[in-house]
Amino acid sequence: MTESSVGASQARVGTVPDDEDYRQAVVELLGAIAYGELSAFERLAEDAKLAPTLEDKVAMGAMASVEFGHLERLHARLRELGADPFAAMAPFKRGFDDFHAHTAPADWYEGLIKAYVGDGLAADFYREIAAYLDADTRDLVIGSLEDAGHSAFVVDRVRAAIAQDHRLGGRLALWGRRLMGEALTQAQRVAAERDALSALLTGGVDRPGLDLAALGRMFTRLTERHAQRMDDLGLDA
Repeated sequence: MTESSVGASQARVGTVPDDEDYRQAVVELLGAIAYGELSAFERLAEDAKLAPTLEDKVAMGAMASVEFGHLERLHARLRELGADPFAAMAPFKRGFDDFHAHTAPADWYEGLIKAYVGDGLAADFYREIAAYLDADTRDLVIGSLEDAGHSAFVVDRVRAAIAQDHRLGGRLALWGRRLMGEALTQAQRVAAERDALSALLTGGVDRPGLDLAALGRMFTRLTERHAQRMDDLGLDA
């Protein structure tokens, strides 16, 4: 049984958790995811300007609207926990904004890779943490990380473009590796800098957690899923 499945099977159930440390960890996690959804919405809407066809532009806009649609449910859960949604999001603004500033796509295809690979890595990281949450919050987190149509759309466009220009594949593979490094650095920073989130991952007397070895295996799983996404795109990881 994996660490994730153990966490899921032992996660506490309840509408609003009584443990204040746990509640704070959930507030931080939902704040991070909520700001991530907002920044993804902004980025996808911006990247739609690079779309070569009206069909592609509309598809990117639709993906952006799905990301934005997740915000209200996340905000509602934060209010249930007695938190101000905007105050919960605020600590994560700089980290996300820095990540997007460092990984601004140069063209349409780099934007597609970022939407698929970068967002996919972030979603994998939050799903790993979600295994240690109460059932209500876990279901909300998983629902907020739905694909939003990225996969099929991006894979179709990228594979078709590489078939026409094989040199594009090499450039996009390098871009995917860069995104991987930046995203993992961001995930590690989020986990390390927020005390409540770190405590959630490491566990306590009454709940499961991850030791250093298990944390290492978690990041290995993230790397393996990234490699699978790159393979789906026809790119070397």
